[in-house]
Amino acid sequence: MTLYGIKNCDTVRKARKWLEAEKIDYTFHDFREDGLTTDMVNQWVSTVGWEVLFNKRSTSFRSLNDADKADITQDKAIALMVEHPTLIKRPVLVKQNNILIGFKAEQYQAWFA
Repeated sequence: MTLYGIKNCDTVRKARKWLEAEKIDYTFHDFREDGLTTDMVNQWVSTVGWEVLFNKRSTSFRSLNDADKADITQDKAIALMVEHPTLIKRPVLVKQNNILIGFKAEQYQAWFA
């Protein structure tokens, strides 16, 4: 199981703290330090949909130029997420072929029940 995110993100910190408190073994993959591939993002998008993964409410999205923000399609969203990993809603928890986006303790509790 791998938790993807950015180590200084508050939501990622909460997820990591929860996993550790529950003694759940996982590997952490930092988007910035460990990189991100188009294949990874494509796999996530095929499972959860780009609209779920792409964070339009992020500071990163607001800082994009107007051309990048306009007419977003799946392919454009994937390219933007690979180029700007902070556009991805965090954290992304991958366990086999299952993916959970974001962190809510109740959601994690149900997922691991």
